[in-house]
Amino acid sequence: MPNSYAHGPAPSASVIKIGGEAMGQAAKGAAGCSIFAVLFIGGGLAAVLGLNGEPHNGGYGAIAVGLIAVILAVLFLKGGWDGRKAFLAVDHVGLWVKNPAGGKVVPWDTLAGVGLYWSNSNKKGVGTEYSLELCPDGPIDRDHPVLWNLVRDEEPLHPNLPRLRYRIPIGKKNQPLLVAAVRQNADHLWFGEVQRQPNHIGFPDVQGHKERTQSSR
Repeated sequence: MPNSYAHGPAPSASVIKIGGEAMGQAAKGAAGCSIFAVLFIGGGLAAVLGLNGEPHNGGYGAIAVGLIAVILAVLFLKGGWDGRKAFLAVDHVGLWVKNPAGGKVVPWDTLAGVGLYWSNSNKKGVGTEYSLELCPDGPIDRDHPVLWNLVRDEEPLHPNLPRLRYRIPIGKKNQPLLVAAVRQNADHLWFGEVQRQPNHIGFPDVQGHKERTQSSR
């Protein structure tokens, strides 16, 4: 690996802290799960104890669902806390990703194009969703420990762009800063801003990642 990639972002790099944003999303997820937990556990206990009539064993199922919601709430909070120091950095070398799994740079000279996708969300209160699309000009390690959950596989906008790319979700607040930094350092790769279908962010290939990494051991 070239020396310019080895020591982290340049001192002059534009740094976008995304940990606070991740914690906010995690807190919202945990709050939603907590509400479900209270409703299901409370309703289940009422049914089992017969507080609203005859005791009913069906309440145990509701309690079980409530406990699952509690576990999900804890996982949301843990994920948000673990990612509190996450950031993106942009310099002349590339875009640097720092998350709980570690740090990794995506060099500009390995990319065929960079752009911004945006879409309207069907989720109440979410509004517009943005993502930075990093399209490689060759094969990528879709199971890299730091970057695997950013990989998406879909039909490209142009024939000269690949199906596999890195999709980095970004909030509305950070979107202008990140776009400006990318264009300052890699304007020759910029293919513009493109509206996509609602909720375009999608999800990583969790099952495929598990199968590929387990089979390679």
